Amino acid sequence: MTPRSISVVMLAYGAEEFLAEAVAAVLASDGVEVELVLVDNGAAPEALARVPHDPRVTLLEPGRNLGFTGGVNLGAATVRSEVLALVNSDAIVEAQALRLLAEHLDDHGVGVAGATILLADSPDLINSAGNPLHVLGLSWAGDMDRPAASITGDRAVASASGACLAVRRSTWEDLGGFPEELFAYVEDMELSWRCWQRGLRVEVLADARALHHYEFSRSPLKMYLVERNRLLLLLTVHEARTLVLLGLPLLAFEIAILVVACVQGWGREKVRGWRWILTHQAWVRERRRLVQSTRTVPDARLVSMLTDTFDPAQTPLPPAAAPLESVLRAYWRLARRFLRDRRS
Repeated sequence: MTPRSISVVMLAYGAEEFLAEAVAAVLASDGVEVELVLVDNGAAPEALARVPHDPRVTLLEPGRNLGFTGGVNLGAATVRSEVLALVNSDAIVEAQALRLLAEHLDDHGVGVAGATILLADSPDLINSAGNPLHVLGLSWAGDMDRPAASITGDRAVASASGACLAVRRSTWEDLGGFPEELFAYVEDMELSWRCWQRGLRVEVLADARALHHYEFSRSPLKMYLVERNRLLLLLTVHEARTLVLLGLPLLAFEIAILVVACVQGWGREKVRGWRWILTHQAWVRERRRLVQSTRTVPDARLVSMLTDTFDPAQTPLPPAAAPLESVLRAYWRLARRFLRDRRS
């Protein structure tokens, strides 16, 4: 029996300590014929020099940093296989992971198949077993630091982690890939949520695993992109009535986040995100029109997948905000009931 083929897109930027190991792990995958498209987003020459020489590896050199979204879109446009996988340059896939992801996509009701991401430094602990989506647009590494043994079956999630996921190339093309304006962060959630809006499930596989050299950081640039993209996600994927219902808590949350940003030293970046949205309203409107016109599933059928509880270890909120979370949960229960009533 001829092994199925899979195309992997991987990006390289900066020193890339684990790039050679990540490439070697992809090439050593069992049960699949692999092609690997490596996009040089500005990697150190010595990092690229350590990459194994293999005819299955194609190097693309755009000459500038296209970000995660632009780099993946560039690589995906060149692949030949029906299954497209994204693997981070610091993620080491287990030998059977890519085969399991590709096989899972034989079920055409699945839009994205994600791996269970483990911490490379503590492989008995989870980095992400699917990422949640908060009603206010925040997302984080789901099940972080839980025992890996606690994940025993495949499960539906709001989003698979972009560290290691697979999608049919036809689905990728139908969705239009990533919106390049996001540049980096939240793009895996945006892709996953649009799958749900098309009636396609997003599932994480317990036995498809990758070890991730995960490093949590909150640089000003990262927080600018995360916060701006969080708002862009909300503004483009939700129906108008959902946005209206979320308007008041979103406004209160924006004020709270601005205070936190100022205290933590990235207040300018928070304001910069608002400015980008205000000066790119035409793009936001066009993106919203595209997303809303191509969806087939209303928000009323998706609200049960949203969480109204923050992860205190991964969300930048002060302890004093805890009472407000209880108010938000009560408000969201009423709002969710209204959305479901509208469906009926």
